[in-house]
Amino acid sequence: MKEINLVRFGPSPIHGLGAFAKTGIPAGTSILEYVGERITKSESLRRCEANNFFIFALDDQWDLDGSSASNPARYLNHSCAPNTEAQLDGGRIWMIALREIREGEELTFDYGYDLEAYQEHPCACGAAGCVGFIVAGELANYVRQ
Repeated sequence: MKEINLVRFGPSPIHGLGAFAKTGIPAGTSILEYVGERITKSESLRRCEANNFFIFALDDQWDLDGSSASNPARYLNHSCAPNTEAQLDGGRIWMIALREIREGEELTFDYGYDLEAYQEHPCACGAAGCVGFIVAGELANYVRQ
């Protein structure tokens, strides 16, 4: 298992590899930076159409492709009850603790997917309020099972 600062990486019950708290993490803590290649919106669209799921919007002109091995934050899985959120700060994206996170707890965030083809993205987060699909929290009522 690879370890970086507050996080260790290993098998996830949600999906593939996951990121886990090595120690308790207080609410509001910047845990990991989501890093990657800065790309244009047109390149972002091309990569999304090629099933790249690691792209974040930076602004009206640029996106960030976090699919590279140098981005350990790409191992944070989706949850319908996330304990972190992605925050944009000066052109950088940080994964921030939404609440106190217990040692050993898997770090998750809301991927924010829209409703387009949502049925192709089943959710296995196991949260009490899981909607069954990976969709943005504000869209959950449209697909709740």
